Amino acid sequence: MDFLSNIVQQVITVIYSFLQGVGFPNYGVAIIIMTILVKLILYPLSKKQIESTKAMMEIQPKMKAIQEKYKNDKQRLNMELANLYKSEGVNPLAGCLPLIVQMPIMIGIFYGIRDFHYEGSASFLWMQSISNPDPTYILPILSALTTFIQSKQTMPDTGNPQNKMMLYFMPLFIGYISLSFPAGLVLYWVVMNIMQIGQQFMMERAKK
Repeated sequence: MDFLSNIVQQVITVIYSFLQGVGFPNYGVAIIIMTILVKLILYPLSKKQIESTKAMMEIQPKMKAIQEKYKNDKQRLNMELANLYKSEGVNPLAGCLPLIVQMPIMIGIFYGIRDFHYEGSASFLWMQSISNPDPTYILPILSALTTFIQSKQTMPDTGNPQNKMMLYFMPLFIGYISLSFPAGLVLYWVVMNIMQIGQQFMMERAKK
């Protein structure tokens, strides 16, 4: 991951140098610009992953019914599930490849921002330094809130208790760990979520 994290740090430095050249040197803005660029570049993969995940969640009630009906006949169970995927036009593996491709990039960004060495002022809006956790808890709250909204968009209301638990647990968990992360890293997460929310909204609107 060192290779990817080094690239991330170099990109932030280049964007910061550009901002410095136009008279507005700010690491927070550099992280925001980098996040937007990454999300735009990865949009085709994100779109495929979102569509596949949502499609799988929507057919979960039918899957559970088949699994219950043929729980004692594995061969028939697999055949009926395959027929369900075919009739619904769903490939259960379609979301794996985009996720596999994106995961190393996301991990590289995580370590690149977390371990970034800021030269000069790292102030941003109300924070004196985004190399430290946000003392006002504003960013951790935003990280939890945007994670909830993004998860709500992806998870259809199927009545599945596991989905409901994850819908509320994950935002709380993300908000909690954000309390100790550098504010620059949490800023990246918030902007990434906002971009994801916007992209999903556009996808849903395009279908109508």
